[in-house]
Amino acid sequence: MTAATVPQNPPATRRQHAERAARPPHANSAGEVLERLETEEEGLEEAVAAGRLKQHGPNELSREKKRGLIRIFASQFAGYMIMLLIAAAIVASFLGEWIDSAAIIAVLILNAVMGTVQEYRAEKAIEALKKMMAPTARVIRGGVELRLPANEIVPGDVIVLEAGDRVPADARLLESIALDVNEAPLTGESMPVHKDSEARAAATAPVSERLNCIFMGTTVTAGRGKAVVYATGMSTEFGKIAKAVQEIASEETPLRQGIEKLGKRLAIAVVAACAVIFVLGSLRGIPAIDMFLTSVSLAVAAVPEGLPAVITVALAIGVQRMSGRNAVVRKLMAVETLGCANVILADKTGTITKNEMTVQKIFTGAGREGKWVEVTGTGYERSGRLLSGGKDVEGGGVPGLAETGRAAVLCNNATLLFNAEKKAFEGTGDPTEVALLVLAEKVYGENSNIVRDMLKRGAKFVQEIPFDSARKRMTVVYSFKGGAGGAGGAGTLAFMKGAPEIVLEKCTRILTPKGERILTRKDRDEILDANKKMAGNALRVLAFAQRRLNGDKKMEAGALEREMTFLGLAGMIDAPREEVPGAIELCRRAGIATVMITGDNAATALAVAREIGMHRKGDLVVTGAELDAMSDSELDKKVEHVRVYARVAPEHKLRIVNAWKRKGKVVAVTGDGVNDAPALKRSDIGIAMGITGTDVAKEVSDVVLADDNFASIVNAVEEGRGIYDNIRKAIAFLLSGNIAEVLIIFLAIMLGLPLPLVAIQLLWINMVTDGLPALALAMDPISKSVMERAPRPRTETIWRGMKPFLVDAPIIMTLACLAVLAWYSGEGLAKAQTMVFTLVIVFEKYFAFSSRSLERPVIREFFANRWLVGATILTFALHLAILYVPFLNTVFHTTPITLFDWAVVLGAGFIGFAYLEAYKAVKSRAAAKNAPAAGAA
Repeated sequence: MTAATVPQNPPATRRQHAERAARPPHANSAGEVLERLETEEEGLEEAVAAGRLKQHGPNELSREKKRGLIRIFASQFAGYMIMLLIAAAIVASFLGEWIDSAAIIAVLILNAVMGTVQEYRAEKAIEALKKMMAPTARVIRGGVELRLPANEIVPGDVIVLEAGDRVPADARLLESIALDVNEAPLTGESMPVHKDSEARAAATAPVSERLNCIFMGTTVTAGRGKAVVYATGMSTEFGKIAKAVQEIASEETPLRQGIEKLGKRLAIAVVAACAVIFVLGSLRGIPAIDMFLTSVSLAVAAVPEGLPAVITVALAIGVQRMSGRNAVVRKLMAVETLGCANVILADKTGTITKNEMTVQKIFTGAGREGKWVEVTGTGYERSGRLLSGGKDVEGGGVPGLAETGRAAVLCNNATLLFNAEKKAFEGTGDPTEVALLVLAEKVYGENSNIVRDMLKRGAKFVQEIPFDSARKRMTVVYSFKGGAGGAGGAGTLAFMKGAPEIVLEKCTRILTPKGERILTRKDRDEILDANKKMAGNALRVLAFAQRRLNGDKKMEAGALEREMTFLGLAGMIDAPREEVPGAIELCRRAGIATVMITGDNAATALAVAREIGMHRKGDLVVTGAELDAMSDSELDKKVEHVRVYARVAPEHKLRIVNAWKRKGKVVAVTGDGVNDAPALKRSDIGIAMGITGTDVAKEVSDVVLADDNFASIVNAVEEGRGIYDNIRKAIAFLLSGNIAEVLIIFLAIMLGLPLPLVAIQLLWINMVTDGLPALALAMDPISKSVMERAPRPRTETIWRGMKPFLVDAPIIMTLACLAVLAWYSGEGLAKAQTMVFTLVIVFEKYFAFSSRSLERPVIREFFANRWLVGATILTFALHLAILYVPFLNTVFHTTPITLFDWAVVLGAGFIGFAYLEAYKAVKSRAAAKNAPAAGAA
């Protein structure tokens, strides 16, 4: 217990005043902080508080200026591809082609609406931060305790806190009585932090080491205290994070960058081609109006009108698939970005681990009688086994095990209950004590509440001497009737738990298979050696002891806590999730580096990293203090070799993200706390935890894991890679046709041939007969080998490896169409254009099936994509209507064709398909001989 009476400071010199003012509150005494804030333990007077509220403003987080819905909607129309489509729609409307114009505009609006919805939801991050603030607080004003709205608290206010309260502002403790605070949302520390008003910290100490301060947004888990507020609103540690989130600019995703480059090049090519056509046609004496219409037709042919819709649908399908695999996507482009991630920076607490302490080792007895018991299972689930020498044991099978379990339950103030809604066990109270309840369930094979009731049946609680940082132990006393408490008879028993070295000091006897005996010096050394072994594996170790008393009267600690009988040691840790090691190995096979970032100490972090296979020989561990000492250039040299960062602050995470990005890597960051928000926003892809994650982390993130399962990230990466592959398939398919259409029109004009296609035919091809198969390609099944290759570089162009589709196939298609155009010109312009129109559609259907793989032949899986088969049947049915329905003949400028004509177009179209499949077969055989693995990440 620490109940500090704030001393009156002696008169200080002006220099001393200046030195105190320069030091942060955690480096000053409580009295010095009161003096600096011009306040007293009785609090501020109301008039003074009102003045300070005007001076400092409300105790709330300020809001950055947000874009309204209209501005967000308007921003969706930026980009070369979009501007190109807008220009085409405007030109079409001026020429009276209203249907063409309306179709293009409809596609643009659909994409803009979907993008607006996604961005608007992302603007809620700061609102979530505001919700995490305490709505009311207990404040002392003028010596009177009041409950005031938290936003009215000012620097200099004295606040009162007890278990369950949320801290309303940053404050220096004046008094602390067994005070524990959960700082996980702010620091990532998995265990509650024991606070001490009399402690001092260095001026440069990180938040996690400021034991004399409490911080906005954290929660009191035990004890009570009194503190003076020194920072409110945006001046708090919480506010600094909020400001960092606001100031971080989001970057374009690799896919969007690729599409922008593609759109820019298309725009340049279209303008250049139109200009050349217009000039050359005019020089040949063709009327200017005719050449203008021809140039417009060329522009329509060059622009893949269906591409924005295809990309949106492909991403939306990815969202649906990922949702089924417990990854909820908030931003469409994030679907694809995750697929090209080179590195995942994972928060340990609650991501790699469950943020639930788990007992893993028990040691009872000593010497030859000493027994090690391994406890399996993770978190608060009862499933788990007790193993000694590799064999299952019952609670009574190892001397001292049942007694240790009994002490763990009775010397315990936590509870463990099943939440039917979440279908999971939840603990309240100190996480260490919850872990002991889970241990008792495994020892006794019953629900911890039943065990506790059984042990307490007929028992009378006598007294408790609580744990505090000075005593480092807790003792409870129960008086049992005959046969109660598993004690085997009536009597009064004291149970103690605490730090091993402290508990051993209080012990004179030890429980062995033959009963109790004197505790020898050799016994003590062996017990301490067992403690050292567990601590060396980053386990937090507690010792348990008991004492039979005469009578049931309360006793002073000095009289009670002596002549105890040692029972055993229990080592616990916030253990990794069982599925994480497999996920780490899958990431390594996929060429993805995994890095742990935590607020915990280096020893604990390293132990967990080694257990899951994240840290290997030669890998580095860096602490926050070491990171502070590094320059950016020094960090850049080491960053690819560091696998664990321990004792880090939010600003450290940003530095780590930036260092990886300077290496040109696509960075994914996982996290669940407020401290993760800046890094989540700065990263290429932010992944928040859905169950344990704060609203702040979820709103800033791109993806939320519904099951908080690190393994779900691997599933999401697989989906992301598959989606990118499908988008590339659609692009290869669409552009092969568009390039061919441009070449057909361009060369026909140059060769003096009639116009091979009219504008309505081109638009129909691009929007319908190309659009539907492209959408089907977006739904193509994901390749089984997608996780067996390295991530693609950020700078990789989206058209990499598409030469046969973007060069060879369009040339073959162009030559065939020009030959058909020349051949059928003698039968009239309408017939010639109809034949070219039909041949283009047939060619592109063959291209669609070949596009299902850009690297290997698809002939053996020709009908594997039922959506593509359906789209092909539908588009052919529509084309038959265009050819043989008189009304549609007029609209589309077509005429019926004969069976012989069909034989010509089907045969000619197959030439392109045969070439693509042969090309891929040769290339894939060559690649298979020298294909490198993804490599160890």
